[in-house]
Amino acid sequence: MEIVPADRPDAYLVRLDGMDQSLVDLADPRRLAFEYVRRIGDVIDASGPAGEPIRILHVGGAALTLPRYVAATRPRSSQIVLEPDGELVERVRAELPLPQRSGVKIRVADGRAGIAGVRDGTMDLVVVDAFAEGRMPADLTSSPFWQEVGRVLAPGGRLIANLVDRAPFRHARRVFAGIREHLPELVVTAEPATLRGRRQGNLVVVAGRTAADGIEAALQASAARSGAPYRVLGGAATSDTLGGGTPFSDADAMPGPAPERAR
Repeated sequence: MEIVPADRPDAYLVRLDGMDQSLVDLADPRRLAFEYVRRIGDVIDASGPAGEPIRILHVGGAALTLPRYVAATRPRSSQIVLEPDGELVERVRAELPLPQRSGVKIRVADGRAGIAGVRDGTMDLVVVDAFAEGRMPADLTSSPFWQEVGRVLAPGGRLIANLVDRAPFRHARRVFAGIREHLPELVVTAEPATLRGRRQGNLVVVAGRTAADGIEAALQASAARSGAPYRVLGGAATSDTLGGGTPFSDADAMPGPAPERAR
């Protein structure tokens, strides 16, 4: 693991497994430099009135880019971060410290073990953005894990999950099928090039028990003005483009596809 200076003073890149994993701007925590992280931020922004505190569980923490963003944009929010890499947690605490009274609690635990300790119906959002050696861990892809996510979500709560795949999305289709078993209303955002099969990319899914019409409309507006435009697929389009999979069980769950290295 490396923490190296980024593109401006007080900004740092965290590299894991030889890849740029996250960027933290201590001077401007509202800055989300990575395109897919900005998309997750757009969902968080659309989840309730601007500036109002919310309760969030983060499965995967890394350098805590998103928890810092939430603390800056929604003060007094209650946040729990599940991050299994204790060495990473200690280095981030020492070298990229959180602001005082951030409301962020870090638990050194993997997603499955950590979520088991979260009470029923206590989270407005669950953000799943967890990778090991560049791949989504297998135990976070199965239907029983998504059942646990549904258990901890409050009524009206939403899952936000980041997957990486490329067309024809064999792995993502199975993950989405498992999510639908417990949180049937899906909206997905992706780069146009990823949907056209030109390259591997991030698929950010928003899922809940009820339709997310307001969030979908807000994402359409955000996508239109974004410096990195993205596509927003509502329920029918998601089913047409990313449907048809068989949910993973714990017995046959597979990690996400290996990252494609730039050539």
